[in-house]
Amino acid sequence: MTNLDHINLAKEIVSENKATPGPLIEILHKVQKLLGYIPASIVPTLADGLNLSRAEVHGVISFYHFFRSTPPGRHVVKICRAEACQSMGSRRLEEYAKESLGIAFHETTQDRSISLEPVYCLGNCACAPAIRIDDAVHSNVDEKTFDLLMMKLSQKELEGKVK
Repeated sequence: MTNLDHINLAKEIVSENKATPGPLIEILHKVQKLLGYIPASIVPTLADGLNLSRAEVHGVISFYHFFRSTPPGRHVVKICRAEACQSMGSRRLEEYAKESLGIAFHETTQDRSISLEPVYCLGNCACAPAIRIDDAVHSNVDEKTFDLLMMKLSQKELEGKVK
């Protein structure tokens, strides 16, 4: 999609939702669901359509950790940072994942295959530490398990390119 396509999509979503009380967050969720992120190019359109300043729109996007201002990788790895997972080694796993992937939280690998994100509870506390890869939650993840999961992800990527 081009910037113009993004802007037209934003106009449509604003038009459909601006009568809702406090519509900005709902609109941002809808944009991100459709595009995977919230492009900077649509901020002026959102601001104008909702009678807000660009700074107000940008402030909401940057304040809430679940909004992305850059496209995510093809796969998103989320590492739980809740207390139960921390007590079972998630901090060590975080550091290992960052080193292994060569990225920090809220970053994407150079080949755009993986984005790394923190998450604050996956509801899998009894089997901590937990991570989520795309839509699948994985339990009792240590460094070895992380490597195996990343290897499976790489194989999946390769299979997708072969087809």
